[in-house]
Amino acid sequence: MFYVFNHPVTTGNVEATPAKIPMKLTEGVIHQVDVLFQDGCDHEVHVKIFQGAHQLWPTNRDKAMKGNATVVSFREFHKLIGDNTELRALVWGDGTVTGVEVIIQIGVLPQGVIQPLSFEELLRAAAGTV
Repeated sequence: MFYVFNHPVTTGNVEATPAKIPMKLTEGVIHQVDVLFQDGCDHEVHVKIFQGAHQLWPTNRDKAMKGNATVVSFREFHKLIGDNTELRALVWGDGTVTGVEVIIQIGVLPQGVIQPLSFEELLRAAAGTV
């Protein structure tokens, strides 16, 4: 499954009053995250992604992703289970950037796709008989 969320940047979305974009996903494992900053963002549009009160990305809490005519793209293996499958993006600019969108794309694999090997499978792999 692949989810897409977009938000137009407005002059009212500054750091003190960022746009809060709910991103409802399904159970599974997030395997890919892409954040597209359109041309015109000029590294003045910022994005942070949270699960509940916990900031997931970027990992360093005092920073935000930003860019201009670029995609911040990374592989991830973050498990979503139960009722805890909604993420939230905070998006803000410097108060002057407008007329551009931030597009967030998230790939989620079903839980069954990523399963640890059984003990027997690990032994066979170590012996080279897999």
